[in-house]
Amino acid sequence: MRILLDTNIIIYREANNPPRPEIGILFRWIDRLHYEKCVHPETIGEIRRHKDRRVVAAFEAKIGNYHELKTIAPESDDIRNIRAKYDHAQNDHTDTSILNEVFSGRVEGLITEDRNIHQKASDLGISGRVFTIDAFLEKVTAENPELADYRVLSVKKEYFGNLELTDDFFDSFRNDYAEFNDWFRKKSDEIAYVCTSENDELIAFLYLKIEDKNENYSDIQPQLTQKKRLKIGTMKVVSNGYKIGERFLKIVFDNALLYSVDEIYVTLFDYSLEQNRLIAMLEDWGFRKHGVKKTANGEERVLVRDFRPYVDQANPCLSYPYFSGSSRKFIVPIYPDYHTELFPDSILKTESPVNFVENKPNRNAISKVYITRSIERELRPGDLIIFYRTSSGGSAYYTSVTTTIGIVQNIFLNIRSEEKFIELCRKRSVFSDAKLSEQWNYKLNNHPFIVNFLYAYTFPRRMNLKCLIEAGVITSTDAVPRGFEQISDEQFNSILEGSNADKRLIIN
Repeated sequence: MRILLDTNIIIYREANNPPRPEIGILFRWIDRLHYEKCVHPETIGEIRRHKDRRVVAAFEAKIGNYHELKTIAPESDDIRNIRAKYDHAQNDHTDTSILNEVFSGRVEGLITEDRNIHQKASDLGISGRVFTIDAFLEKVTAENPELADYRVLSVKKEYFGNLELTDDFFDSFRNDYAEFNDWFRKKSDEIAYVCTSENDELIAFLYLKIEDKNENYSDIQPQLTQKKRLKIGTMKVVSNGYKIGERFLKIVFDNALLYSVDEIYVTLFDYSLEQNRLIAMLEDWGFRKHGVKKTANGEERVLVRDFRPYVDQANPCLSYPYFSGSSRKFIVPIYPDYHTELFPDSILKTESPVNFVENKPNRNAISKVYITRSIERELRPGDLIIFYRTSSGGSAYYTSVTTTIGIVQNIFLNIRSEEKFIELCRKRSVFSDAKLSEQWNYKLNNHPFIVNFLYAYTFPRRMNLKCLIEAGVITSTDAVPRGFEQISDEQFNSILEGSNADKRLIIN
Protein backbone atom coordinates (compact mmCIF):
# COMPACT_ATOMS: atom_id res chain seq x y z
CA MET A 1 0.00 0.00 0.00
CA ARG A 2 1.26 3.45 -0.95
CA ILE A 3 0.42 6.23 1.52
CA LEU A 4 1.08 9.89 0.64
CA LEU A 5 2.31 12.22 3.38
CA ASP A 6 1.46 15.91 3.38
CA THR A 7 4.08 18.60 3.98
CA ASN A 8 3.08 19.24 7.59
CA ILE A 9 3.47 15.57 8.53
CA ILE A 10 6.99 15.36 7.07
CA ILE A 11 8.11 18.62 8.67
CA TYR A 12 6.94 17.52 12.10
CA ARG A 13 8.70 14.19 11.61
CA GLU A 14 12.05 15.50 10.41
CA ALA A 15 12.35 19.00 11.88
CA ASN A 16 11.54 18.22 15.51
CA ASN A 17 14.15 16.54 17.67
CA PRO A 18 12.80 14.43 19.19
CA PRO A 19 9.64 14.26 17.07
CA ARG A 20 6.25 14.68 18.73
CA PRO A 21 5.05 11.38 20.29
CA GLU A 22 2.05 11.11 17.96
CA ILE A 23 4.35 11.39 14.93
CA GLY A 24 6.45 8.54 16.31
CA ILE A 25 3.32 6.41 16.81
CA LEU A 26 2.17 7.21 13.26
CA PHE A 27 5.46 6.25 11.61
CA ARG A 28 5.77 3.07 13.67
CA TRP A 29 2.39 1.95 12.33
CA ILE A 30 3.33 2.84 8.74
CA ASP A 31 6.55 0.83 9.00
CA ARG A 32 4.91 -2.06 10.85
CA LEU A 33 2.31 -2.43 8.11
CA HIS A 34 4.98 -2.07 5.39
CA TYR A 35 3.26 0.90 3.76
CA GLU A 36 5.38 2.84 1.28
CA LYS A 37 5.87 6.43 2.49
CA CYS A 38 5.31 8.59 -0.60
CA VAL A 39 5.97 12.28 -1.13
CA HIS A 40 4.77 14.47 -3.99
CA PRO A 41 7.37 16.50 -5.97
CA GLU A 42 5.49 19.71 -5.12
CA THR A 43 5.79 18.83 -1.43
CA ILE A 44 9.56 18.61 -1.82
CA GLY A 45 9.57 22.01 -3.49
CA GLU A 46 7.38 23.42 -0.71
CA ILE A 47 9.74 22.14 2.01
CA ARG A 48 12.78 23.50 0.17
CA ARG A 49 11.14 26.94 0.17
CA HIS A 50 10.59 26.77 3.95
CA LYS A 51 11.80 29.93 5.70
CA ASP A 52 13.55 27.93 8.44
CA ARG A 53 16.73 26.62 6.85
CA ARG A 54 17.12 24.08 9.65
CA VAL A 55 13.88 22.44 8.48
CA VAL A 56 15.24 22.29 4.95
CA ALA A 57 18.57 20.83 6.08
CA ALA A 58 16.85 18.20 8.25
CA PHE A 59 14.65 17.13 5.35
CA GLU A 60 17.49 17.01 2.82
CA ALA A 61 19.43 14.71 5.14
CA LYS A 62 16.53 12.26 5.33
CA ILE A 63 14.88 12.56 1.92
CA GLY A 64 15.98 9.00 1.18
CA ASN A 65 13.45 7.75 3.75
CA TYR A 66 10.64 8.64 1.34
CA HIS A 67 9.58 7.55 -2.12
CA GLU A 68 9.23 10.57 -4.41
CA LEU A 69 6.47 10.06 -6.96
CA LYS A 70 8.13 9.69 -10.36
CA THR A 71 5.11 10.73 -12.43
CA ILE A 72 2.16 13.05 -11.85
CA ALA A 73 -1.46 12.02 -12.45
CA PRO A 74 -3.35 13.88 -15.19
CA GLU A 75 -6.04 16.23 -13.92
CA SER A 76 -9.75 15.63 -14.52
CA ASP A 77 -12.55 18.20 -14.73
CA ASP A 78 -13.34 17.46 -11.08
CA ILE A 79 -9.85 18.51 -10.01
CA ARG A 80 -9.97 21.60 -12.24
CA ASN A 81 -13.25 22.57 -10.58
CA ILE A 82 -11.61 22.22 -7.16
CA ARG A 83 -8.77 24.47 -8.29
CA ALA A 84 -11.23 27.09 -9.54
CA LYS A 85 -13.14 27.01 -6.25
CA TYR A 86 -10.30 26.89 -3.70
CA ASP A 87 -6.84 27.60 -5.13
CA HIS A 88 -5.74 31.18 -4.58
CA ALA A 89 -2.06 30.73 -3.65
CA GLN A 90 0.87 28.38 -4.34
CA ASN A 91 0.18 26.32 -1.21
CA ASP A 92 -3.43 25.81 -2.34
CA HIS A 93 -2.18 24.61 -5.73
CA THR A 94 0.19 22.15 -4.07
CA ASP A 95 -2.58 20.81 -1.83
CA THR A 96 -4.81 20.05 -4.83
CA SER A 97 -1.92 18.42 -6.70
CA ILE A 98 -1.31 16.12 -3.74
CA LEU A 99 -5.03 15.32 -3.48
CA ASN A 100 -5.17 14.51 -7.19
CA GLU A 101 -2.89 11.50 -6.65
CA VAL A 102 -5.48 10.05 -4.25
CA PHE A 103 -8.42 10.95 -6.49
CA SER A 104 -6.75 9.30 -9.48
CA GLY A 105 -6.06 6.10 -7.51
CA ARG A 106 -2.27 6.25 -7.84
CA VAL A 107 -1.89 6.14 -4.05
CA GLU A 108 -4.29 4.48 -1.61
CA GLY A 109 -4.40 7.25 0.95
CA LEU A 110 -3.17 10.62 2.22
CA ILE A 111 -2.35 11.68 5.78
CA THR A 112 -2.72 15.40 6.47
CA GLU A 113 -3.78 17.75 9.25
CA ASP A 114 -4.72 20.48 6.74
CA ARG A 115 -8.45 21.21 7.09
CA ASN A 116 -8.64 22.77 3.63
CA ILE A 117 -7.43 19.53 2.07
CA HIS A 118 -10.07 17.61 4.01
CA GLN A 119 -12.75 19.99 2.71
CA LYS A 120 -11.54 19.44 -0.85
CA ALA A 121 -11.55 15.68 -0.28
CA SER A 122 -15.16 15.89 0.92
CA ASP A 123 -16.15 17.78 -2.23
CA LEU A 124 -14.46 15.09 -4.33
CA GLY A 125 -16.11 12.24 -2.40
CA ILE A 126 -12.81 10.71 -1.21
CA SER A 127 -12.91 11.58 2.51
CA GLY A 128 -12.57 7.89 3.31
CA ARG A 129 -9.05 7.88 1.87
CA VAL A 130 -7.81 11.17 3.37
CA PHE A 131 -6.90 10.87 7.04
CA THR A 132 -5.89 13.02 9.96
CA ILE A 133 -3.29 11.36 12.18
CA ASP A 134 -6.04 10.38 14.62
CA ALA A 135 -8.28 8.96 11.91
CA PHE A 136 -5.42 6.93 10.43
CA LEU A 137 -4.47 5.54 13.84
CA GLU A 138 -8.12 4.66 14.54
CA LYS A 139 -8.26 2.80 11.24
CA VAL A 140 -5.09 0.75 11.63
CA THR A 141 -5.73 0.02 15.32
CA ALA A 142 -9.20 -1.30 14.50
CA GLU A 143 -7.90 -3.38 11.60
CA ASN A 144 -4.84 -4.71 13.45
CA PRO A 145 -5.61 -4.78 17.21
CA GLU A 146 -2.95 -7.45 17.78
CA LEU A 147 -0.26 -4.98 16.65
CA ALA A 148 -1.20 -2.16 19.04
CA ASP A 149 1.70 -1.07 21.24
CA TYR A 150 -0.42 -0.69 24.35
CA ARG A 151 -3.86 -0.47 25.79
CA VAL A 152 -5.11 2.89 26.96
CA LEU A 153 -6.61 3.04 30.43
CA SER A 154 -9.68 5.07 31.31
CA VAL A 155 -9.55 8.71 32.39
CA LYS A 156 -9.17 9.30 36.11
CA LYS A 157 -8.70 12.20 38.51
CA GLU A 158 -5.27 12.69 40.07
CA TYR A 159 -3.53 15.26 42.27
CA PHE A 160 -0.83 17.30 40.54
CA GLY A 161 1.48 16.34 43.39
CA ASN A 162 1.22 12.65 42.48
CA LEU A 163 2.32 13.26 38.88
CA GLU A 164 5.95 13.20 37.76
CA LEU A 165 6.80 16.75 36.69
CA THR A 166 9.94 15.60 34.85
CA ASP A 167 7.89 13.34 32.54
CA ASP A 168 8.68 13.96 28.85
CA PHE A 169 4.94 14.46 28.34
CA PHE A 170 5.24 17.94 29.87
CA ASP A 171 8.21 19.05 27.72
CA SER A 172 5.97 20.85 25.22
CA PHE A 173 4.53 22.97 28.07
CA ARG A 174 8.01 23.76 29.34
CA ASN A 175 9.03 24.84 25.85
CA ASP A 176 6.04 27.18 25.61
CA TYR A 177 6.02 28.53 29.17
CA ALA A 178 9.23 29.31 31.06
CA GLU A 179 7.27 29.37 34.33
CA PHE A 180 5.57 26.01 33.82
CA ASN A 181 7.52 24.03 36.44
CA ASP A 182 6.87 26.62 39.15
CA TRP A 183 3.18 26.80 38.21
CA PHE A 184 2.88 23.00 38.30
CA ARG A 185 4.47 22.69 41.76
CA LYS A 186 2.08 25.29 43.20
CA LYS A 187 -0.85 23.16 42.01
CA SER A 188 0.26 20.10 44.02
CA ASP A 189 -3.03 19.82 45.96
CA GLU A 190 -5.27 20.48 42.97
CA ILE A 191 -6.95 17.91 40.74
CA ALA A 192 -6.28 17.14 37.07
CA TYR A 193 -7.82 14.56 34.73
CA VAL A 194 -5.23 12.16 33.34
CA CYS A 195 -5.10 9.14 31.08
CA THR A 196 -2.27 6.61 31.00
CA SER A 197 -1.29 3.52 29.09
CA GLU A 198 -1.13 0.17 30.85
CA ASN A 199 2.62 0.85 31.14
CA ASP A 200 1.86 3.99 33.21
CA GLU A 201 2.88 6.24 30.32
CA LEU A 202 1.04 9.57 30.58
CA ILE A 203 -0.79 10.23 27.29
CA ALA A 204 -3.45 12.82 28.19
CA PHE A 205 -3.82 15.63 30.73
CA LEU A 206 -6.63 18.10 31.49
CA TYR A 207 -6.82 20.85 34.11
CA LEU A 208 -9.96 22.96 34.61
CA LYS A 209 -10.47 26.14 36.64
CA ILE A 210 -13.66 27.95 37.65
CA GLU A 211 -13.40 31.75 37.45
CA ASP A 212 -15.93 34.16 38.94
CA LYS A 213 -17.06 37.55 37.68
CA ASN A 214 -14.19 39.33 39.45
CA GLU A 215 -11.44 37.61 37.43
CA ASN A 216 -8.88 40.01 35.92
CA TYR A 217 -8.75 39.73 32.10
CA SER A 218 -6.67 42.85 31.41
CA ASP A 219 -4.08 40.80 29.47
CA ILE A 220 -6.72 39.61 26.96
CA GLN A 221 -7.68 41.82 24.02
CA PRO A 222 -10.48 42.55 23.50
CA GLN A 223 -11.04 42.18 27.22
CA LEU A 224 -13.52 39.52 28.34
CA THR A 225 -16.63 40.88 30.03
CA GLN A 226 -17.63 39.91 33.55
CA LYS A 227 -19.10 36.40 33.56
CA LYS A 228 -18.74 33.15 35.43
CA ARG A 229 -16.41 31.02 33.33
CA LEU A 230 -14.77 27.63 33.09
CA LYS A 231 -11.19 27.90 31.90
CA ILE A 232 -9.48 24.97 30.20
CA GLY A 233 -6.21 25.69 31.97
CA THR A 234 -4.17 22.91 30.41
CA MET A 235 -5.14 20.26 27.87
CA LYS A 236 -2.95 17.87 25.94
CA VAL A 237 -3.69 14.55 24.27
CA VAL A 238 -1.08 12.48 22.47
CA SER A 239 -2.77 11.39 19.27
CA ASN A 240 -3.22 7.62 19.48
CA GLY A 241 -6.52 6.70 17.84
CA TYR A 242 -8.52 6.36 21.06
CA LYS A 243 -10.64 9.55 20.94
CA ILE A 244 -9.40 10.78 24.33
CA GLY A 245 -9.81 14.37 23.10
CA GLU A 246 -13.57 13.94 22.79
CA ARG A 247 -13.69 12.22 26.16
CA PHE A 248 -11.98 15.26 27.68
CA LEU A 249 -14.45 17.57 25.94
CA LYS A 250 -17.31 15.62 27.54
CA ILE A 251 -15.66 16.26 30.93
CA VAL A 252 -15.31 19.97 30.07
CA PHE A 253 -19.00 20.27 29.17
CA ASP A 254 -20.08 18.23 32.22
CA ASN A 255 -18.13 20.58 34.50
CA ALA A 256 -19.51 23.66 32.75
CA LEU A 257 -23.03 22.39 33.39
CA LEU A 258 -22.26 21.34 36.97
CA TYR A 259 -20.96 24.83 37.88
CA SER A 260 -23.54 26.73 35.80
CA VAL A 261 -21.02 28.82 33.90
CA ASP A 262 -21.90 31.26 31.12
CA GLU A 263 -18.80 30.65 29.05
CA ILE A 264 -15.86 28.29 28.52
CA TYR A 265 -12.53 29.57 27.27
CA VAL A 266 -8.97 28.52 26.59
CA THR A 267 -5.75 30.33 25.67
CA LEU A 268 -3.08 28.56 23.66
CA PHE A 269 -0.35 29.08 21.11
CA ASP A 270 -1.04 28.01 17.53
CA TYR A 271 2.32 27.19 15.99
CA SER A 272 2.56 23.42 16.50
CA LEU A 273 0.77 20.43 15.02
CA GLU A 274 -0.49 19.45 18.47
CA GLN A 275 -1.93 22.91 19.18
CA ASN A 276 -3.51 23.32 15.76
CA ARG A 277 -5.18 19.92 16.08
CA LEU A 278 -6.62 20.96 19.46
CA ILE A 279 -7.86 24.25 17.99
CA ALA A 280 -9.55 22.41 15.12
CA MET A 281 -11.31 20.02 17.52
CA LEU A 282 -12.50 22.87 19.74
CA GLU A 283 -13.84 24.79 16.73
CA ASP A 284 -15.84 21.71 15.70
CA TRP A 285 -17.61 21.95 19.07
CA GLY A 286 -18.50 25.63 18.97
CA PHE A 287 -15.37 27.41 20.20
CA ARG A 288 -14.64 30.62 18.29
CA LYS A 289 -11.66 32.96 18.27
CA HIS A 290 -12.26 35.89 20.62
CA GLY A 291 -8.90 37.63 20.49
CA VAL A 292 -5.37 37.30 21.84
CA LYS A 293 -3.59 37.15 25.18
CA LYS A 294 -0.28 38.96 25.56
CA THR A 295 2.26 37.01 27.63
CA ALA A 296 5.98 37.07 28.28
CA ASN A 297 6.23 33.96 26.11
CA GLY A 298 4.43 35.48 23.13
CA GLU A 299 0.88 35.94 21.91
CA GLU A 300 -1.72 33.25 22.57
CA ARG A 301 -4.98 32.71 20.75
CA VAL A 302 -8.12 33.02 22.93
CA LEU A 303 -11.00 30.69 22.05
CA VAL A 304 -14.42 31.09 23.67
CA ARG A 305 -17.48 28.81 23.79
CA ASP A 306 -20.78 30.44 24.75
CA PHE A 307 -22.39 28.04 27.25
CA ARG A 308 -25.64 29.88 27.77
CA PRO A 309 -28.56 27.64 26.82
CA TYR A 310 -29.41 27.59 23.11
CA VAL A 311 -29.89 24.99 20.38
CA ASP A 312 -28.47 24.67 16.88
CA GLN A 313 -30.75 22.11 15.25
CA ALA A 314 -28.71 21.81 12.05
CA ASN A 315 -25.40 21.21 13.85
CA PRO A 316 -26.00 19.98 17.43
CA CYS A 317 -22.23 19.93 18.14
CA LEU A 318 -22.23 23.74 18.28
CA SER A 319 -24.78 23.87 21.11
CA TYR A 320 -23.96 20.55 22.83
CA PRO A 321 -25.11 19.36 25.38
CA TYR A 322 -28.35 21.36 25.09
CA PHE A 323 -31.29 20.06 23.07
CA SER A 324 -34.68 21.38 22.00
CA GLY A 325 -37.80 20.38 23.87
CA SER A 326 -39.75 20.81 20.64
CA SER A 327 -37.67 18.20 18.78
CA ARG A 328 -39.20 14.86 17.79
CA LYS A 329 -38.49 12.09 20.31
CA PHE A 330 -37.82 8.41 19.66
CA ILE A 331 -37.22 5.43 21.92
CA VAL A 332 -34.95 2.67 20.63
CA PRO A 333 -33.65 -0.61 22.12
CA ILE A 334 -30.02 -1.45 22.73
CA TYR A 335 -28.77 -4.87 23.84
CA PRO A 336 -26.85 -5.20 27.14
CA ASP A 337 -23.74 -6.52 25.34
CA TYR A 338 -23.42 -3.21 23.53
CA HIS A 339 -24.88 -0.75 26.00
CA THR A 340 -21.99 0.04 28.32
CA GLU A 341 -19.45 -0.30 25.51
CA LEU A 342 -21.20 2.61 23.83
CA PHE A 343 -22.21 4.51 26.99
CA PRO A 344 -19.53 4.07 29.69
CA ASP A 345 -21.08 6.83 31.83
CA SER A 346 -24.39 4.93 31.81
CA ILE A 347 -23.00 1.80 33.45
CA LEU A 348 -25.58 0.08 35.64
CA LYS A 349 -25.01 -0.57 39.31
CA THR A 350 -25.13 -4.29 38.58
CA GLU A 351 -22.14 -4.02 36.20
CA SER A 352 -18.54 -3.92 37.35
CA PRO A 353 -16.48 -0.86 36.28
CA VAL A 354 -13.45 -3.18 36.21
CA ASN A 355 -14.88 -4.70 33.03
CA PHE A 356 -14.75 -1.33 31.32
CA VAL A 357 -11.20 -0.16 32.02
CA GLU A 358 -9.62 -0.63 28.61
CA ASN A 359 -10.49 2.27 26.33
CA LYS A 360 -11.80 2.02 22.80
CA PRO A 361 -12.65 4.91 20.46
CA ASN A 362 -16.39 4.25 20.65
CA ARG A 363 -16.31 4.51 24.47
CA ASN A 364 -14.59 7.89 24.45
CA ALA A 365 -16.31 9.60 21.53
CA ILE A 366 -19.24 11.98 22.08
CA SER A 367 -20.32 11.42 18.50
CA LYS A 368 -21.39 7.79 18.15
CA VAL A 369 -23.00 5.38 15.70
CA TYR A 370 -26.16 3.28 16.01
CA ILE A 371 -26.69 0.55 13.40
CA THR A 372 -30.25 -0.46 12.64
CA ARG A 373 -32.76 -1.97 10.22
CA SER A 374 -35.61 -0.04 11.81
CA ILE A 375 -38.75 0.48 9.74
CA GLU A 376 -38.68 4.11 10.86
CA ARG A 377 -35.89 5.71 8.80
CA GLU A 378 -36.89 9.37 8.55
CA LEU A 379 -34.78 10.75 11.38
CA ARG A 380 -33.25 14.21 11.05
CA PRO A 381 -30.64 16.36 12.87
CA GLY A 382 -31.79 17.50 16.30
CA ASP A 383 -34.19 14.59 16.89
CA LEU A 384 -33.85 13.04 20.36
CA ILE A 385 -33.22 9.35 21.06
CA ILE A 386 -34.04 7.64 24.35
CA PHE A 387 -31.99 4.44 24.66
CA TYR A 388 -33.82 1.52 26.23
CA ARG A 389 -31.41 -1.13 27.55
CA THR A 390 -33.08 -4.51 27.11
CA SER A 391 -33.11 -7.22 29.75
CA SER A 392 -29.84 -8.84 30.78
CA GLY A 393 -31.52 -11.83 32.37
CA GLY A 394 -34.37 -12.28 34.77
CA SER A 395 -37.66 -10.53 34.32
CA ALA A 396 -37.61 -7.81 31.63
CA TYR A 397 -40.31 -6.14 33.71
CA TYR A 398 -37.61 -5.08 36.21
CA THR A 399 -34.28 -5.28 34.34
CA SER A 400 -35.05 -3.42 31.07
CA VAL A 401 -34.39 0.30 31.64
CA THR A 402 -34.10 3.67 29.92
CA THR A 403 -30.59 5.03 30.48
CA THR A 404 -29.45 7.68 28.03
CA ILE A 405 -30.43 10.58 25.75
CA GLY A 406 -28.80 11.03 22.34
CA ILE A 407 -29.14 13.85 19.79
CA VAL A 408 -29.26 12.88 16.11
CA GLN A 409 -26.50 14.42 13.99
CA ASN A 410 -27.27 12.78 10.65
CA ILE A 411 -28.21 9.45 9.10
CA PHE A 412 -26.73 7.40 6.27
CA LEU A 413 -29.30 5.56 4.17
CA ASN A 414 -28.76 3.43 1.06
CA ILE A 415 -25.08 2.80 1.77
CA ARG A 416 -23.54 1.54 -1.46
CA SER A 417 -21.06 -1.07 -0.22
CA GLU A 418 -19.83 -3.10 2.74
CA GLU A 419 -16.51 -1.24 2.57
CA LYS A 420 -18.27 2.13 2.90
CA PHE A 421 -20.46 0.80 5.72
CA ILE A 422 -17.42 -0.33 7.73
CA GLU A 423 -15.63 2.95 7.04
CA LEU A 424 -18.60 4.97 8.36
CA CYS A 425 -19.01 2.81 11.48
CA ARG A 426 -15.53 1.77 12.48
CA LYS A 427 -14.40 4.36 14.97
CA ARG A 428 -17.71 5.16 16.65
CA SER A 429 -19.58 1.87 16.93
CA VAL A 430 -19.10 -1.01 19.39
CA PHE A 431 -18.36 -3.55 16.66
CA SER A 432 -15.10 -4.91 15.27
CA ASP A 433 -14.63 -4.93 11.49
CA ALA A 434 -15.56 -8.61 11.43
CA LYS A 435 -18.78 -7.96 13.36
CA LEU A 436 -19.60 -5.01 11.11
CA SER A 437 -19.24 -7.32 8.13
CA GLU A 438 -21.65 -9.76 9.78
CA GLN A 439 -24.11 -6.93 10.39
CA TRP A 440 -23.94 -5.86 6.75
CA ASN A 441 -24.42 -9.37 5.37
CA TYR A 442 -27.03 -10.61 7.88
CA LYS A 443 -29.90 -9.83 5.49
CA LEU A 444 -28.65 -9.25 1.98
CA ASN A 445 -32.00 -7.87 0.84
CA ASN A 446 -32.22 -5.48 3.80
CA HIS A 447 -28.87 -3.86 4.59
CA PRO A 448 -28.67 -1.74 7.76
CA PHE A 449 -28.48 2.03 7.87
CA ILE A 450 -26.51 4.25 10.24
CA VAL A 451 -27.58 6.93 12.70
CA ASN A 452 -24.86 9.29 13.91
CA PHE A 453 -25.79 10.82 17.26
CA LEU A 454 -24.30 12.76 20.15
CA TYR A 455 -24.14 11.09 23.55
CA ALA A 456 -25.87 13.87 25.51
CA TYR A 457 -27.07 12.74 28.92
CA THR A 458 -27.19 9.81 31.33
CA PHE A 459 -30.29 9.56 33.53
CA PRO A 460 -29.51 9.71 37.28
CA ARG A 461 -32.38 7.28 37.89
CA ARG A 462 -33.42 4.45 35.56
CA MET A 463 -37.05 3.72 34.73
CA ASN A 464 -37.61 0.00 34.25
CA LEU A 465 -40.29 -1.53 32.04
CA LYS A 466 -42.72 -1.66 34.95
CA CYS A 467 -42.36 2.10 35.53
CA LEU A 468 -42.52 2.86 31.81
CA ILE A 469 -45.81 0.96 31.50
CA GLU A 470 -47.25 2.66 34.58
CA ALA A 471 -46.24 6.05 33.13
CA GLY A 472 -47.87 5.28 29.79
CA VAL A 473 -44.62 5.39 27.81
CA ILE A 474 -44.95 1.71 26.80
CA THR A 475 -48.38 0.16 26.64
CA SER A 476 -47.53 -3.43 27.63
CA THR A 477 -44.78 -6.02 27.90
CA ASP A 478 -45.58 -7.05 24.31
CA ALA A 479 -45.12 -3.50 22.99
CA VAL A 480 -41.48 -2.85 23.85
CA PRO A 481 -39.58 -0.89 21.15
CA ARG A 482 -38.05 -2.94 18.33
CA GLY A 483 -36.68 -0.07 16.27
CA PHE A 484 -37.00 3.70 16.35
CA GLU A 485 -40.48 4.39 17.73
CA GLN A 486 -41.67 7.96 18.09
CA ILE A 487 -43.06 9.03 21.45
CA SER A 488 -45.10 12.10 22.40
CA ASP A 489 -43.91 15.13 24.35
CA GLU A 490 -46.02 13.90 27.27
CA GLN A 491 -44.35 10.48 27.23
CA PHE A 492 -40.91 12.10 27.00
CA ASN A 493 -41.71 14.35 29.97
CA SER A 494 -42.82 11.29 31.93
CA ILE A 495 -39.41 9.73 31.31
CA LEU A 496 -37.67 12.94 32.43
CA GLU A 497 -39.76 13.10 35.61
CA GLY A 498 -39.30 9.43 36.41
CA SER A 499 -35.54 9.66 35.78
CA ASN A 500 -34.88 12.78 37.90
CA ALA A 501 -33.36 14.36 34.78
CA ASP A 502 -31.58 17.72 34.82
CA LYS A 503 -33.98 19.91 32.88
CA ARG A 504 -31.42 22.68 32.33
CA LEU A 505 -30.40 20.82 29.18
CA ILE A 506 -33.85 21.23 27.63
CA ILE A 507 -34.45 24.44 25.67
CA ASN A 508 -38.11 25.21 25.04
